[in-house]
Amino acid sequence: MKFSAVIAVLSATLAPATAFFSSPSKIRGDDTSVPGNSPLEYCDPEHDNDVLTIKSVDLVPNPPLAGEELVIKAVGHASKDIEEGAYVLLTVKYGLIKLISTTADLCEQIKNVDLECPIKEGQLSITKSVDLPAEIPPGKYTVLADVYTKDDEPITCLQATVVFARGERFLNFEL
Repeated sequence: MKFSAVIAVLSATLAPATAFFSSPSKIRGDDTSVPGNSPLEYCDPEHDNDVLTIKSVDLVPNPPLAGEELVIKAVGHASKDIEEGAYVLLTVKYGLIKLISTTADLCEQIKNVDLECPIKEGQLSITKSVDLPAEIPPGKYTVLADVYTKDDEPITCLQATVVFARGERFLNFEL
């Protein structure tokens, strides 16, 4: 979900999936970790030429829980304007099964986090609340969001492994 347009799009298009981001194999502070209190990672340690510099992404609560509100806070900096025609290559897998493989219009999706194109060069920040469904299927997911300008220039690329355990808040209710 911390941030700049790309994180905003990721959170807007994958709000339910971002709720399950986890990365037990990565250590915070390595070259691929996105700063902040979230399990998001860059796809590649070399992201100095990306249009978007992500300063922080925080999820509250982290880890998110099914049936509860997730607040995504992000701060970033765009090195240039991001215009109509920017897009996201999005892939979501459940184990080895590809659930989603699509190209999404960044400018259409960014409206979900109260931004609109063109996204002007400079500092960006968002705070977005997402109500997560209680019926989220348990399992391990892999999420990849590769974001480009209309001229195919890399904005950013983010990934996460998604783990949701059986019984976590799935059947939790008050009598």
